[in-house]
Amino acid sequence: MTLPIRCPRPTRKAAARAALATILALSAVLARAGDTTPAAELARFEAEAGRAGDAAAGQRLFTQRHGGEWSCSSCHGEPPTRAGRHASTGKTIPPLAPAANPDALTERAKVDKWLRRNCGDVLGRACTAAEKADVLAWLTRLR
Repeated sequence: MTLPIRCPRPTRKAAARAALATILALSAVLARAGDTTPAAELARFEAEAGRAGDAAAGQRLFTQRHGGEWSCSSCHGEPPTRAGRHASTGKTIPPLAPAANPDALTERAKVDKWLRRNCGDVLGRACTAAEKADVLAWLTRLR
């Protein structure tokens, strides 16, 4: 004679724990994913500039020196699909192209921070929204 196997119903406490574990796991994934996407950042700068980003202009801006010692590619490499190296500290920099680095350009605060710093270093001034759109148009097209 076989006795039926009874699975106990989950208690409310167990169900709450399972829900909490699911929420924590999901929030960890979302936190790693960032709060934006490269396409959303491109669209943001295009909207601010009032025009579409020009990938060819973005490549020129990225690879040329603008009267100073550095270009963007001095640290990020050309093309920026491989790890770069900071020109003065030697610190490794992850690839900037989203195709080579899924975490690139996925946190708005970091995008703003690094564009502000790097435009100052390379251009000696803040980049315009059009320049940001151009560079992101190029970066998002790299494979």
